Order: sequence, then structure tokens, then C-alpha cells
Amino acid sequence: MPFDLAVIDLDNTLYAADSGVFARMDKRMTAFVAKELEVDPQEADRLRVKYWKEYGTTLRGMMLHHGMEAEAFLHDVHDIDAHEILKADDELDDALARLPGRKVIHTNGILEHAERILGVLGIAHHFEAIYDIRFNNYIPKPCKETLAMLINAEGASPERTLVVDDMADNLKVARALGCKTVWITHEPDGHWDFHIPRFHHLPDSLGL
Repeated sequence: MPFDLAVIDLDNTLYAADSGVFARMDKRMTAFVAKELEVDPQEADRLRVKYWKEYGTTLRGMMLHHGMEAEAFLHDVHDIDAHEILKADDELDDALARLPGRKVIHTNGILEHAERILGVLGIAHHFEAIYDIRFNNYIPKPCKETLAMLINAEGASPERTLVVDDMADNLKVARALGCKTVWITHEPDGHWDFHIPRFHHLPDSLGL
């Protein structure tokens, strides 16, 4: 399948969802919300999940409903020791090397977190750019406008763009724009162009 640009999600896409990275971030997020709003951990966790489901990120809900400043939250939540959880992945490195065209990261996290994760995995050299939550004024995925902006910034067309993500809602936006879609999942539903359990399988799925 010919494409010029691969837009690739970071967390739970390039590494396994059960690695523990997100569990650490969720714990830090709940603690930050509890402190910011002066509520108990149970209420903070409820709001964390509620805002994530409604807005794509807990941050967006906190900004809209509580006027929270974004950067302090983002830096605190992403302050995890990735090197304690992840390690260099030669198989992933090889899979990325087999993918043609320009490759970029699109994440609801921050640049600094993405750089740390890519560095620990040993794959940073494959990516030409990182588009983080700041790219469109903290508006998270899924957002059709943001993805269109990213593709335009890369000088590509949606028809020749491949979007890889572990969240189906993010792929709905990509499909609406005309991109090819890859869902990282163990439960394929047939709605996307490709379904694979691990990113490592992508080149073979594409026939590369």
C-alpha cells in the first residue's frame, strides 16, 4: 500500500498497553487532580476518567471546568521513569526501518515524554517530527481539524497518509479525512484497513 506519511501514536501503540507506563501516569494524574481540586482520591479518579471519556484527555476537562493551567499538569503527569519500565526493542526498530516514507509521532502527551519513550525504546532516529498536545492549543485527539493541520504541515495528502493508533475513536477522524487506518488491537472489528495486535507486525501486514 503506497503512502508518503505515517502518523503514529505513541503510548500503548509503539509499546504494549500492559507495560505499566499508563498505570503510572494515571496514578500521578489522579493525585494531581485531588490536590488541585482539594478532593479525595476516589473523587479525583472519577473525574479523571469522566473527563478523559468526554474530552479525550483529563487535561481538557480540567481546563474547561476548573480553569487549570496546562503545563504544570502535563509535566507532573509525565514525570515517570520510563527506563524502569521499557527497554530497547530491536524488533520494533526493524519494523520501523521497513516502513517507507516519512514517519511522525502524534500524541496527546507532551514532546518531552515522547522523546524519553522513543529514546528508551531506541527508535527516536526513525521519526522526523513529534506533534504533541500543544500542537493545536491543547486540543486532544480525536480532532479532525488537528489531524488535517498535521497532514498539511507535513506537505502530505490524506489519501497518501497512514494513521496508526490503539484508539478506535482516533481512527474515525483519520478515516473521515480519507487516510488509511491501522488499529493496534487484539479484538479486530473489521472497520479499519488493518488490524494488528502489535506494531511490530505492521510491515508484514502491509506486504513490505
